[in-house]
Amino acid sequence: MGTNSPVTITVETIVLAPVDNVWKYWTEPQHITQWSFASEDWHAPRAENDLRVGERFTTRMEAKDGSFGFDFGGVYDEVRLNDTIAYTLDDGRRVNISFLPQENGTKIIESFEAEESNPVEMQQAGWQAFMDNFKKYAETSEKAKG
Repeated sequence: MGTNSPVTITVETIVLAPVDNVWKYWTEPQHITQWSFASEDWHAPRAENDLRVGERFTTRMEAKDGSFGFDFGGVYDEVRLNDTIAYTLDDGRRVNISFLPQENGTKIIESFEAEESNPVEMQQAGWQAFMDNFKKYAETSEKAKG
């Protein structure tokens, strides 16, 4: 570990849903457990979220075959309803998320500090898979609302 600043990685998507609905899907535990995994062989059996500055969130992520699992969590640094979420992960890395209303939906831009164990490309692909899974869940939920 040197004095280098961490690499920042950005992923994004546009969700065809209004920002207030996108915000709920992103932040409410009953929704988080439906999308917070990168592939179909994983799931999120539990999520807790106290969406206030200085408070915690934790999502339990597990392989469906029971071979591996971990808690993904941190503490909120900034929360602006339907606009911005910033937090510090338990390992000290920072994450910033913007929710930008668009004509046909909501653009989500998520930037995070890379960790040093895995290649940057692998981390970007993994976080983008979460983002893509979120988009699919949110848009399916919107269609179901009718």
